Amino acid sequence: MTAGTDAVTMNGAMNSAASNAANGAVSSIQGRLQSFLTRLSSQQKIVLMLTVSSVAALLAAGWMWTQAPDYKVLFSNVSDGDGGAIIASLQQMNVPYKFAEGGGAILVPSNQVHDTRLKLASQGLPRGGLVGFELMEKQKFGTSQFLEQVNFQRALEGELARSVQVLAAVDSARVHLAIPKQSVFMREQQKPSASVLVNLYPGRTLDPQQVNAIVHLVSSSVPNLHVKNVTVVDQQGDLLTRIDESNANTGLDPAQLKYLHALEQSYIKRIEAILIPIVGQENVRAQVAAEVDFAHSEQTSETYRPNQDSAGSTIRSQQTSESTAVGTQNEGGVPGALSNQPPVPATAPVTTPPPAPPGANSGQSPGATASQSRAPSSTRKDATINYEVDKTIQHVRKPVGGIKRLSVAVVVNHRKVVDENGVISAKPLSEVEKSQITDLVKEAVGFSRERGDTLNVVNSHFTGVEREAVPELPLWKQPEVIELAQQIGKTLLIGGLILYLVLGVLRPSLKRINQPEPPLLAESGTDEQHVQPVPALKPAPQPSEYEQRLTLARQLAKKEPKLVANVVKQWVAGHE
Repeated sequence: MTAGTDAVTMNGAMNSAASNAANGAVSSIQGRLQSFLTRLSSQQKIVLMLTVSSVAALLAAGWMWTQAPDYKVLFSNVSDGDGGAIIASLQQMNVPYKFAEGGGAILVPSNQVHDTRLKLASQGLPRGGLVGFELMEKQKFGTSQFLEQVNFQRALEGELARSVQVLAAVDSARVHLAIPKQSVFMREQQKPSASVLVNLYPGRTLDPQQVNAIVHLVSSSVPNLHVKNVTVVDQQGDLLTRIDESNANTGLDPAQLKYLHALEQSYIKRIEAILIPIVGQENVRAQVAAEVDFAHSEQTSETYRPNQDSAGSTIRSQQTSESTAVGTQNEGGVPGALSNQPPVPATAPVTTPPPAPPGANSGQSPGATASQSRAPSSTRKDATINYEVDKTIQHVRKPVGGIKRLSVAVVVNHRKVVDENGVISAKPLSEVEKSQITDLVKEAVGFSRERGDTLNVVNSHFTGVEREAVPELPLWKQPEVIELAQQIGKTLLIGGLILYLVLGVLRPSLKRINQPEPPLLAESGTDEQHVQPVPALKPAPQPSEYEQRLTLARQLAKKEPKLVANVVKQWVAGHE
């Protein structure tokens, strides 16, 4: 117990001694500094203060320069309302920012650009000065129907403008809708119309397909709005919808041009696919020009032909009628009074006399007797027969995109021949080989002489294409190396300035200040006084911490030998 207490007492004494030594060293430094400052004149003190201040300011400026972030553009060309909302959000997020381009651009540190954009996008910033259907969420109580209709139209215009701005070539857009008031009378109803103003990025254009997409997007979003009533204008005042109409009138349809190009490339691939295994990969070139009929054609014909054989023809309908008239006598004679006599009254004899034999003399002529014995009669027969008509109805619809004519050109390289000495030479193809290649090409493209197709196969020597060597980007021009060199240059510049101030300004000043004034010595036999410089004494080196502790331990051992013996005994017992 006594040994432990002695050890603790000894450790405390050693720590106290070390602390006293450190305090003494600090006091010594403070004393030397005070003595150094007291020896300085007022001018020397001012020079020393200015030098130390300059070094400190340079160090602070260099550190701030190296630690300052690189600012990049967050948003540019924002409206005043969006700019104020963005600045307020940046202040809430504690993101530093700057202004550039006269306040038209907002800059933030480069390492926070993407993160800040995503956070602002989640807040709907920047809005671009457009309001959408969020305007309908701020309706006030007692709003009139007219004001509600106006707000709805504004919201619809804003939503359409936002949709148009999604296109890659469009920087900003505005949509104006002219929606007439609804009427209960059909004759008084008017169709709505729309105008779209697009602000394109520099060097960007809208092709006809994109213009059609904008037109159909707007017309599909407004009821009863026809595509013909939608107008698209760019920032230069050019009417883009007129371009589309002119293309439609002249037949310049991008879809048709794309189909024509794909058709020609398909024929080229067929030719190369069948000839490359024969002549080699780089030994054949082919081009195809196709004439395609994109006209929509429909034809309906109805043909009537006479029946060749009436007996074998099909009867559609047949009608026969027969009529007989008996007991009527047709009046006749010469027109006049004698002919217009009333008829003789009919008599009905009790017995019918037998017919008189021919040639009997009864006082009448034979003709008169025959006419009186027979009653007059008439018979009529009608027949109507309808035959089926020989008719042919033909409806022909020609396919769109049919090939009208093909023009094919094929160039084949000379065949490479290696002689016995290993020399490579070019040899033209034989007529048989050219004929075979021609036949293969005809079969590959479906050659038709009746259609007017043409084919030309040429065998020629290919000239090697000299590829221009693209020089590699030098190491000193690479962006990564340039950025690294800038950082190193900043560090070296700051270090060089610090070294110049310390070694070239501060150190010589301290030497001149620390140099003691030479004493004035009088020589015997003369009245002149000579100033002789006395070399400055080097300061005694300060002992290290280990030496200070060792000295304290020795002093303690001399003063308290028993305490030291107990501590040593405890150490030995502990190791055993």
